[in-house]
Amino acid sequence: MAVHIRLKRLGTRKKVHWRVVVADAKMPRDGRFIEEVGYYDPRRNPARIELKIDRIKNWISKGAKPTETVRSLLKRNERTK
Repeated sequence: MAVHIRLKRLGTRKKVHWRVVVADAKMPRDGRFIEEVGYYDPRRNPARIELKIDRIKNWISKGAKPTETVRSLLKRNERTK
């Protein structure tokens, strides 16, 4: 089972925010997921990023692959702290 760390879209049209989730690669973008590990709201200034770093590192050690967007969010989160 291939596991990815990716974004799940929430909100309405033009008022989008995202949850960072761990999901099976075969599931649809907004479908079933294994665990919620963060939140991203790009509409705020500055953008609000809340991530459970310990859980993300745990999933990566188990073989989960973050998408490019999630990888960039992880880098942005590390720079702000």
